[in-house]
Amino acid sequence: MPLSLPDPIAAYFHAQNAHDVDGMLAAFTRQAHVHDEGQDFTGPAAIRAWIEDTTRKYRPSVTPLAIEQVDGLSVVKVRVAGTFPGSPIELRYRFRLEGRLIAGLDIG
Repeated sequence: MPLSLPDPIAAYFHAQNAHDVDGMLAAFTRQAHVHDEGQDFTGPAAIRAWIEDTTRKYRPSVTPLAIEQVDGLSVVKVRVAGTFPGSPIELRYRFRLEGRLIAGLDIG
């Protein structure tokens, strides 16, 4: 049975698997913040650069495995495969949603 993900998260993962940079970026608020690989990215320009860089380097595809609500965050356990050592791996994507968009994403 497929997971029932909130619309902005489902849209983000769909775009990520399609390597659709514009689609991924469209899921975020204008003031969104992303934390990934020990780095922080805030706002559309920085998040676009992060998306373009990681998509080019790793060609990731994600499979959501589980979702839970923790302290107001939607925490999604995913299997990530791509062109990086140790692929595939399981990570947790912690989403903070505002309305129908992603306001924060912490990957780890």
